[in-house]
Order: sequence, then structure tokens, then C-alpha cells
Amino acid sequence: MFKSYFAIFLLCCLMFTNFSRMFVFSAFKLNQKYIASTLCENRDKPEMHCNGKCYLTKKIKQAEEREKKEEQDGQKKNFQENYILRQCSVEFPFSFELKMEHIIEDDSFLPKQTSEVLHPPPTPHHFLS
Repeated sequence: MFKSYFAIFLLCCLMFTNFSRMFVFSAFKLNQKYIASTLCENRDKPEMHCNGKCYLTKKIKQAEEREKKEEQDGQKKNFQENYILRQCSVEFPFSFELKMEHIIEDDSFLPKQTSEVLHPPPTPHHFLS
């Protein structure tokens, strides 16, 4: 149950990052009267009929710049990881050979087949009391 809620939460988080402009626009529509009366740059000029649209365009530009910056940071990180990994790979000019010195030739002391189920050793009763 927890896993399904957590998966839905992560899915929503991923969707929120992709729809940032939509959230800016919906927040603008919900608070348009407040934005037009207090945050609008043209609130002193009612003949322009701005109604907070200047504030909306500013916020959308900020969201787009933030998305571009995050994308560039991600690309930069991927490039750095790939470049560093390629620089760190070292090829040895020689090869290794492993010799098996202790080969068991007489395996008569090893059990051939066991059908018993192994159990842990019994515990002393004086520890349980």
C-alpha cells in the first residue's frame, strides 16, 4: 500500500516539473484580482487593461529560464561524468595469469551426496531459563 502511494507521489513530482508553466498560469488565474491590484507593474495605469498580465509574463519567463538552467546543468553533469569516466579508464599493457596450485585430486573425503537437512546446533537449556 505504501509503495503504491509512494510511486504515485513520485509520478506527480515528475509531472510537476514538466508542467511548471501550466502551474504558473493556473496560480495567476486563481489570484488575478490580487495580482492586478498589488503586484502588477501597470496597476496605476488602468487604461492599459493589463490586469496582471505583465506579472504573468515575468513569472513564465522565470519558469522557462529555470527549466533551461536545470536542463543545461543536467547536460553538463552527464558530459562531465562521461568525460571523467573515459579519462579514468586505464588499460594495462600486460596481462595477468592465475595459476591453480592447490588442486584437489583426491576427493574421497568429501561427501558424495547428502540428503540430510542441516540444522543449527542445539542451544544449552540453562541459557533459555
